Amino acid sequence: MKILLLEDDYIYRISVCEYLQSLGYEVDGVSDGEQACAKVANTSYHLLILDIKVPEISGLDVLKYVRDLEISTPIIMMTSLTDIENIEKGYKFGCNEYLKKPFELAELRYRIQEIMRRYYGSDDGSVVIDGKFCYKSGIVNSGNDEINLSAIERKIVDFLLQNTGKFSSINDIKVSVWDDRDIDDADIRMHIRKIRQKTSSEFIISIRGLGYKINV
Repeated sequence: MKILLLEDDYIYRISVCEYLQSLGYEVDGVSDGEQACAKVANTSYHLLILDIKVPEISGLDVLKYVRDLEISTPIIMMTSLTDIENIEKGYKFGCNEYLKKPFELAELRYRIQEIMRRYYGSDDGSVVIDGKFCYKSGIVNSGNDEINLSAIERKIVDFLLQNTGKFSSINDIKVSVWDDRDIDDADIRMHIRKIRQKTSSEFIISIRGLGYKINV
């Protein structure tokens, strides 16, 4: 699974990134809110960990930006602040957990595992899809067999997993996966059809007028 970490303290950011990587997660670490917003706009993540007090744009504003984009990725807010106003704003904007600094790395691991279980059905960085397939680090497995997805098919799966629980339209997929470059809707449907052919007809669920979502 892919995690974005927003933390302006260099030593703290590196230590957390290295710890999460040791647990098997893929981690992008950034030092300010502008970088975080740019990453979210161009990359699919399974979890965001955002410090509140960072340069340029605060973690709370990054949180609001993410939810305004209708991205439902779970978010943990990190803060040394104790005033109820910031905690209230975080939950109002749509965060899922608060983690008070300083914290033990083991506590962060427990929080992440709980969120992964709650949203993706697994706590080891993998996602169970359609009850038959395991998705981890861009690879889909069925039992001991790896499903051979193309690079663009992996991007589609990543994007739909980032929006677990809601339907994404063809245009949503086009904007995220193809950076809004010109591509026919029929070509996008063809890629989704190929993913289903390689996995199962229920791997990606669709409803006319709503769009597509991963069956987790």
